[in-house]
Amino acid sequence: MGGPEVEPELFCFRFWFCSSVWVSSRPVKMNRFFGKAKPKAPPPSLTDCIGTVDSRAESIDKKISRLDAELVKYKDQIKKMREGPAKNMVKQKALRVLKQKRMYEQQRDNLAQQSFNMEQANYTIQSLKDTKTTVDAMKLGVKEMKKAYKQVKIDQIEDLQDQLEDMMEDANEIQEALSRSYGTPELDEDDLEAELDALGDELLADEDSSYLDEAASAPAIPEGVPTDTKNKDGVLVDEFGLPQIPAS
Repeated sequence: MGGPEVEPELFCFRFWFCSSVWVSSRPVKMNRFFGKAKPKAPPPSLTDCIGTVDSRAESIDKKISRLDAELVKYKDQIKKMREGPAKNMVKQKALRVLKQKRMYEQQRDNLAQQSFNMEQANYTIQSLKDTKTTVDAMKLGVKEMKKAYKQVKIDQIEDLQDQLEDMMEDANEIQEALSRSYGTPELDEDDLEAELDALGDELLADEDSSYLDEAASAPAIPEGVPTDTKNKDGVLVDEFGLPQIPAS
């Protein structure tokens, strides 16, 4: 006898459930054996690369300095040695050190050029970023200006100016009205001018100018250095005609 028949819908549901459980549990089991993948580190920036290259160049400079010290030592030895195999051996060592120095100098120059190129590229990138920031700020400024201009109507400003002008004219008319005089008799301008001329003549007649005559009749101030003179009796007198007191 065969087993109980299973409906197709129930069979499909059981198959889907088992497959889901197996697939969802498989990464957990795999991670237990192999572990999770580590997140990737960010790529180095140009500034980091420049620092690395500069540090390598400094290290090579130190090596060149040590080789220079060895060359000085070998040079002193060669000066003190006589011609012969020993001197030739020292020369070979000096030439080998000099060759190493030239190689290190070439490497240092290459690193310096690389650092310079990266610095130029970094400067260009930073300049572009600054330019973008400036452009963004300018765009924002233009947007704000447009928004502000929408709130200011030129027609309203002109109307406001017209209103101010009308108000100033009204204020002047009010001041003129308030400054009117009441009950003032009407006077003839010709009579006023005649009275003004007569008043001037009276003022001139009343003025006392005798002090001017006295000032004109006063003796003149002597000019220059006073000189010794004598009166009719032969006595020395000063500029005022008075006898001089003899000096003791």
